[in-house]
Amino acid sequence: MATDLEIRAKEAFIDDHFELAVEIYSQAIAMDPKNAELYADSAQANIKLKNFTGAVADANNAIELDPSMAKAYLRKGTACIKLEEYQTAKAALETGASLAPGDSRFTSLIKECDVCIAEEAGELPTQSMDTIPTNVTTPSQQLDKASVASNDAQLVSNLSKQVTMAKPKYRHGFYQKSEEVVVTIFAKGIPAKSVVVDYGEQILSVSIDVPGEDAYTFQPRLFGKIIPAKCRFEVLSTKIEIRLAKAEPLNWTSLEFSKDNTVPQKLIVPSGNQKPSYPSSKPKTVDWDKLEAEVKKQEKDEKLDGDAALNKFFRDIYQDADEDTRRAMQKSFVESNGTVLSTNWKEVGSKAVEGSPPDGMEMRKWEY
Repeated sequence: MATDLEIRAKEAFIDDHFELAVEIYSQAIAMDPKNAELYADSAQANIKLKNFTGAVADANNAIELDPSMAKAYLRKGTACIKLEEYQTAKAALETGASLAPGDSRFTSLIKECDVCIAEEAGELPTQSMDTIPTNVTTPSQQLDKASVASNDAQLVSNLSKQVTMAKPKYRHGFYQKSEEVVVTIFAKGIPAKSVVVDYGEQILSVSIDVPGEDAYTFQPRLFGKIIPAKCRFEVLSTKIEIRLAKAEPLNWTSLEFSKDNTVPQKLIVPSGNQKPSYPSSKPKTVDWDKLEAEVKKQEKDEKLDGDAALNKFFRDIYQDADEDTRRAMQKSFVESNGTVLSTNWKEVGSKAVEGSPPDGMEMRKWEY
């Protein structure tokens, strides 16, 4: 029996309020996380919003809960086609077609996948002069068509220039090892709760939504396939570092997939302490080692105030100290209840360190 939330979500979907529908479905799923129907319907709403990565995630959850649900495979296939993951889409659609033999939607979408897969592989036949239609247009019709084509080409050219000129909000780069690709987004001072990272079979989706600022979205189709379960990310003070686990030890000549460069080369596994290469999709040469050193220097030189600055000062001392200095700092701090911090092991190593509270304050031991 449908719950009140599920009914409200369906009503919102029917009224084309897809964002509201997704929000209500999320609430319903939180209350009933084992309901495959809710995930499948949420996937459909996400498709309407063009949130195809979210749609795939919802469809996968529905399939995991109910492997016999044909519409879950249909929605996964539809979303994967939009993400240009045609092999994954075809596999899902074929499974769905076996569960719903009379549904023609599966057949048409599978044919679409076959065409796209063949096109990617360069296997589509080229049209010869013999196959050109024999119907002939008048000179005036040809002129009109040429004019329309010219206008369309100019419009596309202008739009391309606008897209090229628009600068992204944050810079990004990547380097790789034999087993992983490390993507860096240079976003300084971003709260961890404002960052959402999702992974698909060949999709990376990064969303940064800081209150009061325009949201940033980075969603490339990756050069090669990854293992989502092994991927991870970390939000640092000056950047977001994302580690993508490669499905195969291939050399990525760029971060993003391109039809012009679909044949990856085997990656030579480095020996000893050899550093990984830092490829770039940009035409100019970028010194990634220098860039990484600059980022680390920025982190070290970052200006802090109050307790944060004091903590950083002591942390830097401890990090660069020898073993005796570290032991002295630990022993003096613990034994003095946090009121003394000494770096002289000869002075504090042979005796207990007495507490020394600031003037005007009294030190008391905690009673448990």
